[in-house]
Amino acid sequence: MKQGLQLKFSQNLSLTPQLQQAIRLLQLSTLELNQEIDVLMQTNPLLERGDDTEDEYGNEVESVVDSADSNSQSVEVVADADKAEPDSFDVEYLESGNEFSGLESSVSSVAEQAEPSEFDVTNAEYADTFSAEFGDEFDEFSNGSRWDENTMPADDDSDFKPQETLQASLREHLLSQLKLMPLSERDQSLALMLVDSINDDGYLEQSLEEIAELMPEELEIDAIELQTALRHVQHLDPVGVGARTLSECLLLQLEVLPEFTPHLALANLVAEHHLQALASRDFVKLRKELGCDEATLKQIQQLITSLNPRPGSAFSHIGSEHYIQHEVIVKKVKGIWIASLNDSVIPKLKINQLYAGILKRNRDSSSQYLQSQMQEAKWMIKNIQQRFSTILRVSQAIVDRQRNFLEYGEVAMRPLVLREIADELDLHESTISRVTTNKYMLTPRGIFELKYFFGSSVATDTGGTCSATAIRALIKQLVDQENPKKPYSDNQITDLLAKQGIVVARRTIAKYRESMNIAPASLRKSL
Repeated sequence: MKQGLQLKFSQNLSLTPQLQQAIRLLQLSTLELNQEIDVLMQTNPLLERGDDTEDEYGNEVESVVDSADSNSQSVEVVADADKAEPDSFDVEYLESGNEFSGLESSVSSVAEQAEPSEFDVTNAEYADTFSAEFGDEFDEFSNGSRWDENTMPADDDSDFKPQETLQASLREHLLSQLKLMPLSERDQSLALMLVDSINDDGYLEQSLEEIAELMPEELEIDAIELQTALRHVQHLDPVGVGARTLSECLLLQLEVLPEFTPHLALANLVAEHHLQALASRDFVKLRKELGCDEATLKQIQQLITSLNPRPGSAFSHIGSEHYIQHEVIVKKVKGIWIASLNDSVIPKLKINQLYAGILKRNRDSSSQYLQSQMQEAKWMIKNIQQRFSTILRVSQAIVDRQRNFLEYGEVAMRPLVLREIADELDLHESTISRVTTNKYMLTPRGIFELKYFFGSSVATDTGGTCSATAIRALIKQLVDQENPKKPYSDNQITDLLAKQGIVVARRTIAKYRESMNIAPASLRKSL
């Protein structure tokens, strides 16, 4: 064994902290970006939110986006496809050796220009002032008195805001009704137990026999008592709650309809015995079983389909709303479609002048912490500017290629892949993928995720290509225009598209139809 020195050349991809931050910010949605900023502001005293007329240094500007030129340096790391690992980051990279060049000198210049500002009145001092001036009125209000014009403070800058009303869940809604019913304590307990067994759709998940077996034997609860308690629950709102089957749910809703409702008896008969035939659109069998004509059967079908098969659905989606904010707005200006950023979602950040003044006066090693925080704040501001600049560039490139969609709709959507946008903007495909994920565009035709404009292509008999989105739109058009008595099958839709020059297999038609939640021809047939 001998020791020796050996030279070895290799290439690797190293990500600096600011570059890692740029990658993370690029793939975040607007809501996630604001959360990231709030977290950073809690740990970095030099970063704060500014108004629309100030830049990151507190100077008057028109908009923070103006400083992000679309032709500025790219903030992306372009990894060599042959050298990079499969899981390596591929984002815009700063020019070699010039990553945020001159950052320390700019920090010093900011510190020299900054002057310490006075502290605002603290919340504690404001609370004492409010209590001294309006203490009596506040005590009156807290004791139940109502403020009028004479007792209201002259300066209406209070922090009282209207609170949103919380909607009760299905269980809470049912329990509030049970408390108002004149039931014995035993019946109340049985009804509460049944309510706990009702799922989010309003159905009783367990049978009465299973519930009775779970009860202690010393209570001596029989099936008749449970059946009576169930009837009490089934008379609660919403109508149909507590049903054990779909048939029972529909019957409970038909039960509360006025007696003079047309064909109510036949509708009860269908709900109790012929739901399967109605679901499979076997109208010939239904007319034979009910002994009615087609017009009567159509009225019965309309009556049953107007009922709610999931009575608890109005309560099961509380708090599941998904909020989005569009980053890009597309408008037609003098015949040209232009993409612009939505100023309302762009964070307005700036350097805190007070701490910048402290950094100016203390240039020794004790100010090292503030210097690092200043550097981090500048990185954050630059990365956010570059993020929105990249989003705007990608959005405009998409708009330029999807003008026909904006003019004529989905049928005019052209095939588009990430590689096409990446080659034009000199970015990597992974960067385009990050930019188009969870980013939304407001167009005259609605709000769409940027990924919506990308899709695979299908060959035509003329040698061209057609977007999968356009094919879905054509299928929907054909289904909307078909004869309800003789709906198109998948094979017929394939033939109709072939006449328009679009060659699509039947299984592809079935896949696109199912993705749009369009039922097969046998279930689309109507009277």
